[in-house]
Amino acid sequence: MLNELKPENKSDIIYPCPFSMGYGIPRRQAWLLLKVFLTYRLILACLFLMLFYSRLGPATGERHDEYLFIVSGSGHLALTIISGFCLLRRSISYTVQAQTLIFTDIIIITLIMHACGGINSGVGILLAASIAASGLLIGGRCALLFAAIASLAILAEQIYAYQTHSFRDTAYTYAAMLGASFFTIAMLAYALAQRTEQSTAQQKTINQLEELSKYIIQHLQSGIIITDRDHQIRMSNEAAARLTQCSTMPDRLHAISPYLAEAFSYWLNDPSQDFAVIPLTDGSEMQTRFTALPTRHEALNMIILEDIAFYNQRLQQSKLASLGQLTASIAHEIRNPLGAISHAGQLLAENIELSDEDRRLTEIIRNHSTRVNKIIEDILQLSRRSASLRKKVDLIQWLDDYIEQFCAENGFTRDLFTMTSESEQAQALVDKGHLKQILDNLCQNALKYGSPEKKTISLAIRQHEQMLCIEVIDSGPGIDPSHRKHLFEPFFTTSAQGTGLGLYISKELAELNQARLSYHITDQSQSCFRLCLPNAEQTLIEI
Repeated sequence: MLNELKPENKSDIIYPCPFSMGYGIPRRQAWLLLKVFLTYRLILACLFLMLFYSRLGPATGERHDEYLFIVSGSGHLALTIISGFCLLRRSISYTVQAQTLIFTDIIIITLIMHACGGINSGVGILLAASIAASGLLIGGRCALLFAAIASLAILAEQIYAYQTHSFRDTAYTYAAMLGASFFTIAMLAYALAQRTEQSTAQQKTINQLEELSKYIIQHLQSGIIITDRDHQIRMSNEAAARLTQCSTMPDRLHAISPYLAEAFSYWLNDPSQDFAVIPLTDGSEMQTRFTALPTRHEALNMIILEDIAFYNQRLQQSKLASLGQLTASIAHEIRNPLGAISHAGQLLAENIELSDEDRRLTEIIRNHSTRVNKIIEDILQLSRRSASLRKKVDLIQWLDDYIEQFCAENGFTRDLFTMTSESEQAQALVDKGHLKQILDNLCQNALKYGSPEKKTISLAIRQHEQMLCIEVIDSGPGIDPSHRKHLFEPFFTTSAQGTGLGLYISKELAELNQARLSYHITDQSQSCFRLCLPNAEQTLIEI
């Protein structure tokens, strides 16, 4: 499973130029470039001193100022070594260190150039490498600033040499050409750095999109299998292995199911046969869809696998939506004459001349009118069922608050309930309003039939089949085994006052949240209603 995608952290980008805040360098890349530049400086400083002491190179020709050369070269080497230690320990920020190195490079190389005989010695061309480094290490307008400083340094050295008559002739034209080359190099380095930055950003975006695509595919509720015409499986996601009940995905379709391979062959011969229902070894069924997946190099095929239970659930929800509209209309039509009957019964009961037998008949009219009205209210509540707005819910905290609220609303004491949890973290994906409606019904049934005076009602949070379950356990006599298979059917009830819609509505609300509501008998022979909710940490994506 892929790690959760995280947004790019701005602290991973360094903005070394205060005049161009839009230009940034990835932190890792910036420090690597600085190491390379320090290595170049170390080699250059060592070469300066080696050429001087070995009496080779420009020092053997016109050695204008040997003292200035040795001081500048030694200072260059010392500063490079100190910067290397600071780089290893990261004791100085990248921006300060990079700017200091470029600035000191310009000053020291200009001094060495003067010590070697001025601009005609050719040493000044080394400043081009420093200006190029400034475009890569600092970039932005700062690269042009350092190019201007280097040009002024060359020009200042020429003016100083002319004023002090240090050399026989000067070369202002050569100095101007060097300055122009510095600006050209700075602009080219800046353009190259910008292009590299754009390329890096594009590659990062491509990598993020690739990771996102993999994450979505791996977390799809539907299984995806990519195969060729020879039934060779090229790729698949986790849902495919789960739906096909394979611990590891095999190499060929026939190894998953001969029926799947046969259906795929039929589709290859007749592309209109793109839908099939495949039986599995445990007796369940799996829905499959086939589609062509052309690529640039070869033609592949995609098989989409879906649990038939989810397909039936969607079909059932569509039927219930239509049925809900019909029952709502019927309920409204029944309510009008029912109100008239109830009102007439109340007026009749107010007649003082009624006999006891007739008054008993008015009580029967009132009681049954109230019951029919309750049935109508439940039907209307079912037809007005809102869409599920599922959110991540901390079940432990929510359930603790719910018990307090339920007891306060119904006038019960908290000691009638106990709450336990197997783990400290329980994040479920559910509509809070629907969850409260389900638990209201389960808790009211537990208080009504569960003998709370003998033992408290237990609400437990447990992990079951990769789902988070809330169990409502009571110590009542339980439900007769012959009644259990009808428990969640509409209008089924064992109570004279019940409507038989409470558990049916609860189960419908559970399915609307992709949850399961079931009845069990615990090992201690206690009645247990178990509501299993999707785990928010393992939720799959629907298509």
